[in-house]
Amino acid sequence: MKRESIEPFFATLQAANPQPVTELEYTSVFELLAAVLLSAQATDVGVNKATRRLFPVAGTPQAMLALGLERLEGYIRTIGLYRTKARNLMETCRLLVERHGGRVPRTREELEALPGVGRKTANVVLNVAFGEPTMAVDTHIFRVSNRTGLAPGKNPLEVELELIRRVPPAYAVNAHHWLILHGRYVCVARTPRCWECAVARWCDYQPKTPPSGAGR
Repeated sequence: MKRESIEPFFATLQAANPQPVTELEYTSVFELLAAVLLSAQATDVGVNKATRRLFPVAGTPQAMLALGLERLEGYIRTIGLYRTKARNLMETCRLLVERHGGRVPRTREELEALPGVGRKTANVVLNVAFGEPTMAVDTHIFRVSNRTGLAPGKNPLEVELELIRRVPPAYAVNAHHWLILHGRYVCVARTPRCWECAVARWCDYQPKTPPSGAGR
């Protein structure tokens, strides 16, 4: 994507959705961290179904520890890899209580030191909870960044660094939300919905999918 195309690309996404938010449901920074941890290789819809029951009874690290591993597994059993995620979440809660006074830390290093929290999860928390201009590269952002030519890269870290370099500062805080939503609903994996894409004119993808592609 040409550098001069990036500004109108994001301006158009912003005009359509001025205040984008994550589709994960949460009411505190801890609940956000837990939800993102649980969302790895799972859908936001599936995570939300589980956490709507879980968070009212275990919405803090202390309450999660009191719930216990076995009961936690019962709440998140419908989420993929739930046993591993339950163990990681419990250990994360223990470290939050022991090292951070029950609060979620605000630095990447401290977040990534928590079990089950990788770079992408840390980026989501830093961005959504603390307003930092991070780029949490999931499968949608990886696809959109490469397909459009916005930020090509062979792996998520390459794409992340290229996005940080190319996204104008005015759009940096919300950029990853716009790209995720665009990849989830318009620039989908199999057949991108180019015929209804508001930013198609700036995208490098060719040939653009015609309206008849909707039925393929």
